[in-house]
Amino acid sequence: MRRQLFATAALSAAVMLGAAGSPASAAAPVWQETGTAYVDSLSGGQGLASRADGSLLRRGLGSIPLDLRIKGWNHVGDPDIAQGYVFDAYQGADTATSKMFAVTTPSGKRYEYVHRLDAGEKVNNSFATVSPDGQWLVSGEWGDQNRLQVFPAPLLNAATPRTGGALPQAPQITLDKPVRDIQGCDFVDDTRLLCASDDGSRTLFPEDRPLLQVDLAHRLDGGAVTGHVTGLFALPQRSVCGGTFEAEGVD
Repeated sequence: MRRQLFATAALSAAVMLGAAGSPASAAAPVWQETGTAYVDSLSGGQGLASRADGSLLRRGLGSIPLDLRIKGWNHVGDPDIAQGYVFDAYQGADTATSKMFAVTTPSGKRYEYVHRLDAGEKVNNSFATVSPDGQWLVSGEWGDQNRLQVFPAPLLNAATPRTGGALPQAPQITLDKPVRDIQGCDFVDDTRLLCASDDGSRTLFPEDRPLLQVDLAHRLDGGAVTGHVTGLFALPQRSVCGGTFEAEGVD
């Protein structure tokens, strides 16, 4: 079995990595770099997602529509595509009391789902990823965290409004060890996610800006679930520019 992973892991580079192995060895894949594509960080520096035809959708600060900027949504995170629907994670100023997920339908209609921050919740909205069954949306906050957030997936989960509206939080994924500065996650299957961390300290994991694996105790079902975290390898860091690297999205 062979899987392909795309990660925005530098100022402007999207690195393609392939995991080779049989189903029997799927718990410990061997990763090999298979290619690199350079992208403009203004339009592609925040994340990426795969379309059904294999092409990539990229997001950056230049991707934020003007009407959303006017509403105060000044940051877009790592997106996801599920069943042809595009899910974008937005946040506003540090003083904001809510975060927003925008969902664009296959026909191009966009709906906005606003989540008012719960007690202790950070304003950050770093990424959006949808479970393989299309029912749950996972996101995360900046800094040191022992959880990933879970919401009903807008539009795809029948419990959500049909034309945008309020989005309450569902029971979370509690991690068995802390993670830092998660910038993107994506589901590999019902019970496994891969997540890109921008942690360069090597204090939580030995790798500089590691790709992390999160194995869930069971598939998401609307109840609380635990996740076992493993560090896989350091994300490649390269760019045609100079400056400081930042791990971003993953798909």
